[in-house]
Amino acid sequence: MNFTVPKFPLAKLIDNGLAWLTEQIAAVTHALSAGVGTAIDGLTASLLWLPPWVLIAIVVAIAWRTAGRKVGIWSAAGLLLLWNLRLWDATVATFTLVLISTFIAVAIGLPVGIAAALNQRVRKMVVPILDFMQTMPAFVYLIPAIPFFGLGVVSASVTTVIFATPPAIRLTILGITQVPEELVEAADAFGSSRWQKLFKVQLPMAVPTIMAGVNQTIMLALSMVVIAAMIGAGGLGGEVWRAIQRLQPGKGFEAGLAIVVLAMILDRITQRIGQRKY
Repeated sequence: MNFTVPKFPLAKLIDNGLAWLTEQIAAVTHALSAGVGTAIDGLTASLLWLPPWVLIAIVVAIAWRTAGRKVGIWSAAGLLLLWNLRLWDATVATFTLVLISTFIAVAIGLPVGIAAALNQRVRKMVVPILDFMQTMPAFVYLIPAIPFFGLGVVSASVTTVIFATPPAIRLTILGITQVPEELVEAADAFGSSRWQKLFKVQLPMAVPTIMAGVNQTIMLALSMVVIAAMIGAGGLGGEVWRAIQRLQPGKGFEAGLAIVVLAMILDRITQRIGQRKY
């Protein structure tokens, strides 16, 4: 006698749950979509309004000031190459998406990381969620974003935020928990309040580690560029995706090189900021 165990309808439950949740929070998702979309479109339009050479000069000046002459020179060479390859508009669109997504991810990750570092109970709840978020394949995040926000740059931004937030939280926790106990005890001995101890001792000491988290958040956001192009992100990811569809390896390599240049510039700048003494 054959006995077959009935299949648990997990996929159906998830589909029904997403459909129900989409209807319940439609007003919230529409408002969020409008806000994020306006921010991305406005910043992209503002940056594209500037002549490319002006924006290149600004980026080179920032890189030179924060990361040194060598990084400034290489930044100028890389950005001029992207301008010459006719990838400037796509580069600016990608930079805007990464910048806004990173800002949102850090704005979420920093307070959550502080709360988890200071409260053991919160940490026990947060860490398993981070493990789940970091082990889930990146493509899976695209699926629920579409019914909530539709195709386009907003879904790409939300997906990027979810994918890139865990390093900001983890390294904030690490930075605060690694502050020497002697310094914390000294602050307590001088009668510091909890907030004074946090903002005058723990956070300043944790800044290099927190900046490492910001750096990793930026890198993960850039790694989502091509994947997010599948749901209409555009930018350099869109160029890569278009090259794949049209079997144009040369065009795909050019867009991939542009992503590498952008990643290296942002990586060097954030690394040097994190290495400063505070």
